[in-house]
Amino acid sequence: MSRPPVDAEAIRVLAAILNETGLTEIEIADKDSRLRVVRAHPPAASSVVAAPTAMVADPVEGVAAREEPDDFSRHPGAVKSPMVGVVYLSPEPGAAAFALPGQSVAAGQTLLLIEAMKTFNQIKAPKAGILRHVLITTGAPVEYGEVLMVIDG
Repeated sequence: MSRPPVDAEAIRVLAAILNETGLTEIEIADKDSRLRVVRAHPPAASSVVAAPTAMVADPVEGVAAREEPDDFSRHPGAVKSPMVGVVYLSPEPGAAAFALPGQSVAAGQTLLLIEAMKTFNQIKAPKAGILRHVLITTGAPVEYGEVLMVIDG
């Protein structure tokens, strides 16, 4: 079984998409081929060096920043990203947000959109309650499983 020739232009386009969106990997497939481009993660040493500096400058902020993601990831009302993509908090530029912190949300209500492969996917509230935290901003890239919002109730 022979492999199809590598499409260098397709690789360049996918690499450009990775750079524009901040994603770490992207894959396209059709019935005969599959192309996956993965960007290396930044070296861990740079984040280790930066963390002690921030904690020395303000230890309370350093501790809060470290504990906050863990608390939200275990929170029963955490709304996690079901996919890799780019977040939009409103239906179109300039429009009001789907939901704001402090507002009541109904189960099944659209909270945000995630654009993946030029398709906008509605992310809906898994339960009714009060939207307490919005942890992302419009245009931000998100990873699978990342906590986006927190609903209490």
